Amino acid sequence: METERLSDLPSLLLDWYRTNARDLPWRHTRDPYQIWVSEIMLQQTRVAAVLGYYERFLAAFPTVEALAAAPEEDLLSLWQGLGYYSRARNLHRAAKEAAESGGIPGTYTELRKLPGIGAYTAAAIASAAYGEPAAAVDGNVLRCMARILDDHAPSDTPAFQTRIRGLLEGLFPAKEEDIRIFNQSLMELGATVCVPNGEPKCGDCPVRALCLGCQRGTAIDLPVRREKKARRIEDRTVLVFLRGNRTALRKRPDRGLLAGLWEFPNLSGALDERDAAQIAASWGLRVTAWRSRMEAKHIFTHVEWHMTGYVVDAEGEGPFRWADREELETLAVPSAFVRFRTAASDALRNPAPDSSAEGMREASE
Repeated sequence: METERLSDLPSLLLDWYRTNARDLPWRHTRDPYQIWVSEIMLQQTRVAAVLGYYERFLAAFPTVEALAAAPEEDLLSLWQGLGYYSRARNLHRAAKEAAESGGIPGTYTELRKLPGIGAYTAAAIASAAYGEPAAAVDGNVLRCMARILDDHAPSDTPAFQTRIRGLLEGLFPAKEEDIRIFNQSLMELGATVCVPNGEPKCGDCPVRALCLGCQRGTAIDLPVRREKKARRIEDRTVLVFLRGNRTALRKRPDRGLLAGLWEFPNLSGALDERDAAQIAASWGLRVTAWRSRMEAKHIFTHVEWHMTGYVVDAEGEGPFRWADREELETLAVPSAFVRFRTAASDALRNPAPDSSAEGMREASE
């Protein structure tokens, strides 16, 4: 049986982890709130990118009650640049529910009932904070286990994930102090040794004697994944309107992509200057000077935006919020518009150049 063959896996991993684990702040606490925040931030985000955000977030919202009481705009402003803003909204909703019910739940089953907490996050919190033997199965873990088992079934299927979760829960160590770090040890192995997108570092692996993928030379070919659908390409035109010392922003709908965040006015299609001016007029604005044109690209999970942007001076009000440079820095504008926000900030600081379309300078891509 696999459980019997892998019976030494926990002790090998835990001994290695205690000596080799990266020193990360969320590994020095048993506070379920702090662990929860780290796990949400780490979803689809590199550790290096999270560190500063994590520190600033906990300084602003040190407890679940403080987060629950915070205005959403403050939360989104602190989250700005991390992306996947639905994580922040779900964290906020869950914090309100937890605060209203007396605190963060103490079991895997109860944690799963909170918005935005799936099987992996609930297991990570339950094990690290409460010592509950719940297997946290993410991409790192699936990759490690596919290689250890030399399993060529698609790893991105519910069936494979359920199988690995059940196998690992049969391998959990008995001591609470070991339970708290068993999930982390396997995730650390995947992040630093049994790495993706290249050859695994089998010579440094503490469990290579148990790894069938290493022994059979198949580790580099694993895990197997189902073929992904190609991302949809969307052309968009972004208009950075300037009026005096302010720029136009609008809030996205409360549901859907980038829900509730602030954006520069934009629409589908790659428009030229004439069409862009007509769109501005339909919004009640008159373009008085063309400052610059730029290109940008942003990749979401299922769609890729190819953006043409115009920085223009305009007259009128339109259906927009007009923000100065200070407001522009504090409002939650998603990273998809980072080039345009930088251009707007720079333009608000500088006088308008040649106002003709022919004098428009091209911004480098």
